[in-house]
Amino acid sequence: MPAYIIAIRERLHDKAPLESYAALAATAPREALTRRARYGHVEVLEGPDCDGVSMVEFPTVEAARAWYDSPEYSAARAFRRQAGDYRVLLVEGLEPETEEKKSG
Repeated sequence: MPAYIIAIRERLHDKAPLESYAALAATAPREALTRRARYGHVEVLEGPDCDGVSMVEFPTVEAARAWYDSPEYSAARAFRRQAGDYRVLLVEGLEPETEEKKSG
């Protein structure tokens, strides 16, 4: 089952640490990672406003957790936290529907 790590940036305080974050995050294992959204246009339909959203897809919850807990990404997180206020979620996705399920 796919899984998603969703980072919601609520407020950006200091852009400078994001350079270090990006450099370190790029060294984290990437073979199981697919970017789905990266701080593009956000239209808040309900709830509090936010500064941006990033969403990354993984094949499983275990793969997502392994990436998030990797030494490389753990080092990067410290710089992201210096840059702003974030909420980070690990969300289990749905199994893809087969044509049989859709028509039945």
